[in-house]
Amino acid sequence: MSPVRATTRGVEKTPLPPRVDVLICGASFAGLAVARELARLPLARRPEVLVIDRYAIGERATSACAAPTPWLEAMGVTSAIRSELPYMSFTTPHGGARYRLPWSWSSFDYRELCLELWAQCGGARFATAKVEGRTAVSAHSLRTGRGEWALSEGGERGELVAVRTDRGDVSAPLVVDALGWRRVLSDPHYQPPEAPLSRGLEVHPPVPHSPDQDALDCWVDRSLVRRGYAWRVPAAGEQRIGVGSYDPRQHVKEGTRELADRLDAEPVRYQGNWFPHRLRPATEDGVFFAGDSAGHCLPLSGEGIRTAFAFGIAAGREIGGVLEGRQDRAQALAAYHQRSAAQAPFYRRLLRLQRVLPALPPRLLALAFRAVSPQAVVDRAFGWYLEQAHPRLADAPPGGVAERDRFAA
Repeated sequence: MSPVRATTRGVEKTPLPPRVDVLICGASFAGLAVARELARLPLARRPEVLVIDRYAIGERATSACAAPTPWLEAMGVTSAIRSELPYMSFTTPHGGARYRLPWSWSSFDYRELCLELWAQCGGARFATAKVEGRTAVSAHSLRTGRGEWALSEGGERGELVAVRTDRGDVSAPLVVDALGWRRVLSDPHYQPPEAPLSRGLEVHPPVPHSPDQDALDCWVDRSLVRRGYAWRVPAAGEQRIGVGSYDPRQHVKEGTRELADRLDAEPVRYQGNWFPHRLRPATEDGVFFAGDSAGHCLPLSGEGIRTAFAFGIAAGREIGGVLEGRQDRAQALAAYHQRSAAQAPFYRRLLRLQRVLPALPPRLLALAFRAVSPQAVVDRAFGWYLEQAHPRLADAPPGGVAERDRFAA
């Protein structure tokens, strides 16, 4: 069933405020992480934060909704966990392997997790509105600045960013695009299939929970998808079964239905989305981009939730530095841009693997999965993988510069 858009309509469709201190476009993982971080500022420095999204908070899930358990613990959202998955399996037509991870995955309820994050966002306001792009700053916005830290008109510190929505224009000196792969506040926008995007589709058949459903399962099987992988994520009463293709031109519905059939599951409750597989600049023309809008979704694995958390926190801390007077907006944008760009070697490494994986002979791939099976190798490989965006980032105090070193090099 498609989600019902919860925005106000008709006479209830009132205009948004013409100006706020911080405007966050997108109310999913990255956007909520930014708002959550700003709520940790000292009360006297907390800005007027407006979060806008086309759908109500938690209304529209677009992923399999699984993340490393340590990240969910660090973000304070463990009540949303549905199944903890300490194992991971990889299967090919010629065999595979099952690993006990040094940390666990957890599937979660999307709506509950988003509402738990929102409960940590302090005095931030939320409004349903469709973001349509950037526009010129109105004279009214320039007259409505307030607060002792507010950027004054004129010069770099006075530049506002204006956003056009279906409920009117909103301007702010500090704007975040966390709207996903479309990168709405950029020019040009992402447009599949030309853009570097993968595509995924999954079904959610109801399945009675069983204690032996303790693994996140992956298949690399070219009869299901030529260039990509398939998955099954148990979630306490349902299974999330899907297929992802690195080639945006390749349809995945047939492969998804085939996998569900192999697992004796009914292909019901379809959910699909595009997701990026290449890092993009994290700032552009005065805007912070976080999550999929910056290409923060990891190549090869397609994992994007913990990186959305990590870079949302990073953007929030740089914005917090502006609000506390430790840096100006230009410095915050430059620092955040560099923090994201520093991850480029890791992203390039995964992208190379993404290109190599479909070219490997299936028998060789099965041997490779088995070669990684010794526990010491599993611990080292998956420990390194988690380290690239470690949950310790969420535990650090807000503000300051030291956290810039908390991403692995």
